[in-house]
Amino acid sequence: MALGLSAQTPDAADSWKTSETLGDVDLSSLTPVQKKAVLKILREEDCSCQCGMKTAECVMKDTNCSYSRALAKVAIQGVKDGKSLIEISKLMDASPKAHRPKVLEAPVTIPVDGSPVRGPADAKITLVEFSDFECPFCSSAVKQVDIVMAAYPKDVKLIYKQFPLSMHPHAQFAAEASLAAREQGKFWEMYEVLFKNFQRLSRENVLLWAKQLGLDVDKFKADIDSRKFKAVVDKDLADGEAAGVYGTPAFYINGKQYNGEVSLAALKPILAAELKGETKEATGEAKKEAKPVTAN
Repeated sequence: MALGLSAQTPDAADSWKTSETLGDVDLSSLTPVQKKAVLKILREEDCSCQCGMKTAECVMKDTNCSYSRALAKVAIQGVKDGKSLIEISKLMDASPKAHRPKVLEAPVTIPVDGSPVRGPADAKITLVEFSDFECPFCSSAVKQVDIVMAAYPKDVKLIYKQFPLSMHPHAQFAAEASLAAREQGKFWEMYEVLFKNFQRLSRENVLLWAKQLGLDVDKFKADIDSRKFKAVVDKDLADGEAAGVYGTPAFYINGKQYNGEVSLAALKPILAAELKGETKEATGEAKKEAKPVTAN
């Protein structure tokens, strides 16, 4: 089914590896980071038409292949839905030779100086979470993260980075509110309340919860209204996009993006390997900058 390559130069033959477009597949509805994720998985996943090419390669070289275009649609929708690369790969998997994304990607540098931290300062494993307070998947992940932290009280610390998605109307407000609570030493308390009530993040409710947490509500309200923490949230978003985050929750283990299920059972072998290697693959700034912030 695939077209012959005899008339193509080597550069043209390999253009699917670097092209920012994908033939006639419409990528216009994706953000730049989502587009990057879609291109990554389509360049790595085998096409199911048994042509021996990767999906992106088949899309660009065989204009008659309906299989590659169907797989591209699955990938695009999966990224829009915030699914992990492994989840998307499973949806696309129509071939026994299909590629699976790595459970851990190559390490990247994630700036974390000043971000909320929970856990021991000397923990061997740094877990960085990019999350959205209005995201149902993020809310569900809170309990699993707590279980992991409880299982590794001396070995894992959690660093929280804001990543409010534009599809969630209250997410930016909630992110800034959590940092206003942090200003008064109550970030993790507000974190728990916001995630527990992710479907009820109105201004009225958030101010009520601030009062219940014992915050100075007048100061809290003034900090929110002044947009004092907007720049912090915007920087976290930029840091996440630079690291490859396109959906939430996104986790990085010692600087390496984790593409698997967020559960103790799934994470145990990953964390055991990190502990055995004593995190020889450094997390860059995510390791050297993290400081305990036990008061918030």
